[in-house]
Amino acid sequence: MRENNPLPAPFAIAYSPPLEAEIAQLEEAVVGLSGPYAQMPPRWLAIQLLEGEESLLHLVDQDDRRRITEIAEAGRRRLYPLYQEDVDLAITDERYRFVHGVVEQVLTAPAQQWSVSDRIDRVVTNRWLGIPIFFGLMYVVFSLVQNVAAPYLDWVDGVFGGPLTAWVTALLGWMRAPEWLISLATDGIIAGVGGVLVFLPGLFIMYLALATMEDSGYMARAAFVMDRAMGKLGLHGRSFMPMVLGFGCNVPAIYATRTIENRGARLLTGLLIPFMSCSARLPVYVIFGLAFFPRHGNLAIWLLYMLGVAVAGGVGLVLSRTLFRNLPPGILMMEMPPYRWPSVKRVFHYAWQESGAFVRKAGTFILAGTVVFWLLLNMPPGTTDMRQSWFGRASSAVAPVLAPAGFGEWQAGGALLTGMLAKEIVVSTLAQVYVGEGAEEADEAANPDVLAGLADIVTGFGAATLEAGRSLLDMLTPGVPLFEELAQEEGADTALMAALRRSFTPLSAIAFLVFVLLYVPCLATIGAQAQEFGWRWAALSVVITLVVPWTLATLVYQGGRLIGLG
Repeated sequence: MRENNPLPAPFAIAYSPPLEAEIAQLEEAVVGLSGPYAQMPPRWLAIQLLEGEESLLHLVDQDDRRRITEIAEAGRRRLYPLYQEDVDLAITDERYRFVHGVVEQVLTAPAQQWSVSDRIDRVVTNRWLGIPIFFGLMYVVFSLVQNVAAPYLDWVDGVFGGPLTAWVTALLGWMRAPEWLISLATDGIIAGVGGVLVFLPGLFIMYLALATMEDSGYMARAAFVMDRAMGKLGLHGRSFMPMVLGFGCNVPAIYATRTIENRGARLLTGLLIPFMSCSARLPVYVIFGLAFFPRHGNLAIWLLYMLGVAVAGGVGLVLSRTLFRNLPPGILMMEMPPYRWPSVKRVFHYAWQESGAFVRKAGTFILAGTVVFWLLLNMPPGTTDMRQSWFGRASSAVAPVLAPAGFGEWQAGGALLTGMLAKEIVVSTLAQVYVGEGAEEADEAANPDVLAGLADIVTGFGAATLEAGRSLLDMLTPGVPLFEELAQEEGADTALMAALRRSFTPLSAIAFLVFVLLYVPCLATIGAQAQEFGWRWAALSVVITLVVPWTLATLVYQGGRLIGLG
């Protein structure tokens, strides 16, 4: 009769001594657990707990769960200084090292050849260089938006404020339209929608830049690089991609959280996405940047975007230690696509599609909003002072709350109120309440020369294109001004920029931008939060995005005054 061979000893990877010591300590803690835990190999369970899978202990009684969790947390704290990375990553690295050693013993392969993508990744995904490279690329993007788009901003503003307004005024005058209709068309529709469309060139350039980064394969690397940094701030590893989407629009970013399996991580990410500055806020940054920081506007915009990321991290850290203190850690697993030359067709299609969506919003929602807003500015009937209108009274009621932050005028408060509907309307509102106040003083031509107006539009576009090309060349040759006369030339003011300088100081302008960056997202975003997470969480998001921006804007303004900047 043949003897039964004894079962082989269970296979186990030998980790480094510090890891083995912590695993052994946890093994002793879990031995003797009853129920389903009696069927689990103690070593396997200990390794899972050391990696952060405390959710496995959901059937253990409270005292034992607390004792084992404390041992695991203490072990992770001791191991982090040794490996300079999270324990789960250290364990994964050692597993791959073991597998690599086995493969080397049983397989003969030619020497490894580093691909071009591998060589680039050794730099752009480097632990120390990756984040500065990402921030540097974003700075280049905002420099393009500020410097290259500025000439087109002046051109579009001139078209809406000049020939288009004159033509519409003349046409309505020829039709013997009443004064209120002419005012609605020029001070309401043209000033409002034109005040938003003036930033379309800058948005188009930003969409081009982001699409180029995505199509080249870099955005996946950015997610990998930022994952570790976000994790240190209490953010979930899978949260970065939805938050990057928030730079374009917060609404799809909220829906993108569906890819996060853990509900707590989804909720936390959904509460932080509104701090990611959406593209609708960019026009506010551009107009204030050109008005107050014309030579450093790109730096100001970049700093605002980085402030949004930093505030999201700080709020995430607070929430992860209070409302979400039991949130399990997550690991970002993704396949890196190879680098490739961006497709010109795909890049332009994306930029065209997103810009078209912006124009459609300006032609529908923003158009309706500006009409309603004009009515509120001119009601009750016979109102001649905007401050005594229904809108002015509501704005005046809000203004005292904003006074500690440095912008307690009713015009600023009103712009922020309308911005809760859609951030694009902030500039539209400012254009109507500031520029509209002086509209009656404008010298409107009764019979404008249409051909001359068309010629001015064409020549203005050519001049803007030439100036944008010069700005681009100066950007590509930092420190070597190829066009010194352009570098010394002050950019032409729009009517709104001049009005803003009369109403804001540089310090109050900075505080206002901080508030716009962080305050309540648009109604569409709040609706998406309510749909995905429930109205209670959406209401909490509104509270957070009112308290945080008011606090920071007030600190900026009052702190600036204390050190003599006011």
